[in-house]
Amino acid sequence: MIKRLFDILFSLVGLIIGAPLFVLIYISIKASCKGPAIFKQERIGRYGKPFNIYKFRTMIINNEENGIPMLAEPDDQRLTKIGKFLRAHHLDELPQLWNVLKGDMSFIGYRPERKYFIDQIMQYDSRYKDLYCMRPGITSYATLYNGYTDTMEKMLRRLELDLYYMERQTWELDLNIIFKTITKIALGKKI
Repeated sequence: MIKRLFDILFSLVGLIIGAPLFVLIYISIKASCKGPAIFKQERIGRYGKPFNIYKFRTMIINNEENGIPMLAEPDDQRLTKIGKFLRAHHLDELPQLWNVLKGDMSFIGYRPERKYFIDQIMQYDSRYKDLYCMRPGITSYATLYNGYTDTMEKMLRRLELDLYYMERQTWELDLNIIFKTITKIALGKKI
């Protein structure tokens, strides 16, 4: 309950303080390429329920061939010019503050995934469903130590780290994750 109150308070503060930046990013996306500025995609969250995650759009429209989900790659050719900048500085993630305020997500938890990829992970390790007892997060222990997942090997490594976090979750660990996430982003490091 305390973690949820923390999420509500800080997501609300972030949305209010960040409003001018949100507007600037929105206008920049709309001015640089066609299509919506906000991207939404179904992900699986707490209790295995689907929800729409929100991000600033960083890729061209219709970027997945034949509608088959694709993982993002480090130098993905589907990224727009502004999208590369937003991804490099993690600004594309800011609309997820709305997901946190709504209760779909928390600041810290496992990164939510699409069902298509969850089904593939579950073929290797059924423990993924154990993560459903907590809210997914904007950042995670696994994100800090595993980065983006563009292979099944990295997805399985991320699962191990997410399970490690789930079993050892404390306020101290959460504050450490927040501090390290902010530090890495401020220093321009990829996470």
